[in-house]
This record gives sequence, C-alpha cells and structure tokens, in this order.
Amino acid sequence: MTNYALAIHGGAGTILKSLMTPEKENQYRQGLKDAIEAGEAILKNKGTALDAVEAAVRSLENNPLFNAGRGAVFTNDGKNELDASIMRGDTLQAGAVAGVRNIKNPVSLARAIMEKSEHVLMCGEGAATFARSIDAEFADDAYFFVQARYDQLQEAKKTDRVFLDHSGEASAEDNKKKFGTVGAVALDVHGNIAAATSTGGMTNKKFGRAGDSPIIGAGTYANNKTCAVSCTGHGEFFIRSVVAYDISCLMEYKGLSLKDACDEVVHKKLVKIGGEGGLVALDANGNIELPFNSEGMYRASVKQGEEIATAIYRD
Repeated sequence: MTNYALAIHGGAGTILKSLMTPEKENQYRQGLKDAIEAGEAILKNKGTALDAVEAAVRSLENNPLFNAGRGAVFTNDGKNELDASIMRGDTLQAGAVAGVRNIKNPVSLARAIMEKSEHVLMCGEGAATFARSIDAEFADDAYFFVQARYDQLQEAKKTDRVFLDHSGEASAEDNKKKFGTVGAVALDVHGNIAAATSTGGMTNKKFGRAGDSPIIGAGTYANNKTCAVSCTGHGEFFIRSVVAYDISCLMEYKGLSLKDACDEVVHKKLVKIGGEGGLVALDANGNIELPFNSEGMYRASVKQGEEIATAIYRD
C-alpha cells in the first residue's frame, strides 16, 4: 500500500504582508486547515484521491475568504461566474465547467460532468441545464454576496480595470496582482492520484471570460505515470503555457523529477513571458511541490503520519 499525500492552495498573490493582520492570517490558515482535514479524513479511511480533492475544494468553495464558490468575485455586471475542473490520474478522465452561476459547488458539478455525461467541459446555460437534470445544488445570489468582493468590483469599475485579485484588503493598485483560485492534489493508499481546481475568476471580468482553471492541461492535470497539478495565477499565461500538462510532460518525456519540472515551468518558463502565480503538485511517490513566483500563495500539505503544514508567504 502507498502512503497517502495531499496538498491544497487557496490562491497565489495573497494579501500584502504589510496589510495582513494576525486575525486575518489566522482566518486564512484555519480555512486551509479545515479544507486539508476534509480531504485527509477521506485518505485516512482508504478513500480515493478523487474523493479527497473534491472534499478539500468543496471546503474552500464554501469559505467566503477564498475566490471560489461562495467567495467568488463579481463580474462587470455584478454577478458571480464560476469555473472548476477535476481529473483522475488512473483513467485520465476529466470534467470541467465554465461560466456558471448559482452553482453552490462547481467542483462537484465538474465531477458529475466527468461521470454522468460523455463530455469534459460544459459552459454557461447549457451546464446549468445539465446541473438541474442531475439535481445539483444551487444557491441564490444572496449566498454568494460578500461585501468585500462587492467593494472590489466598485473599485475596479472606477478605472475600468480587471483585477486578478484575492483579498479586498488592499488598494486598487495592489489588487491587480492578487490571484484567487483554490485547488487540491492527492495521492491515495491505492496509488492513484487526482487534481481539482475551482475559481470565481477575475473581478470586473466581461464577455464570459474564463481562465485556466476549467481547462484540462492548463490549470488542472493528473496522470498516475507522472503527477497531479492544480494551478493558480494569471490564467491567460497559464493557458498559453499549458502549465499543468507541461510539468507532466517534462517528467514523462525528459525524465525530470517533480521538483525540477515545477521549477522549470514556474520559475523559468512562466517568468520569461510575464506569468505570475503558482501551483500545488505531487507525484506517484508522494513527493509534494508548492512553487510560486508571486509574493505568496495560500497553501497547505500533509503526508501520512505527518503533521499538517500551512503557509502563506515565503516562510
């Protein structure tokens, strides 16, 4: 039997250290701890990596501190549009959803698309119709209303800028560099790996924009032969670089270790084209990497028999 491992992120960028209060930091760390405990509880009971990443991401989606599910940022027209994806490493099956509204847990809808349809990616109203057909859980607009997120939208509208934000604690200038996404990667005792990612996207986004989170290979990827990856950052750059799949390919075709593959993509390739963010990744041996090239990344990890570790900055 394999030893299990689990890693999660709550977005790269983070609140600037100068603006982070001890109280706020404790709230973020507790949110990360709650999510990783939800996933680890499944792995401890010999559950699947797929169940574990879904549980961890659902916990983050339910926490208004993170830009996914309940804490999703607002679009230009004052709505919340949600993206998510999930992938299993044993069969390479995947499911994803983009631009949906009022879905309480987009990651679970992504899983349903994978398991109950012939498709990988569903978008907008069509995805909502599918969600209703399988009795997915919806929530009204009030559930998704977070005052700090709404204030961010008003700030963004003043300059007609799009913010890739996370916190709502910073000025408009600071907020341009916050990347809010949540995700998880897991290895179970059966030797299978999985990855999942979920986001509310960008504050003040227009035209049905979607980032890398719902795109398999860009924001999410899992393959038992190599690794599981969940990304967070400036989605356009992660899409162009096919970040998650690139890490897998460097391992499969060039024989790189997980660490070397992550360093190559996050600290070299992305930096070269101006892409900011980070990711969580693990391989079939339970090695975990949590690289980022931004100021910080909300993250947590745990391995069988070890204590949970949470971090925000480069500590």
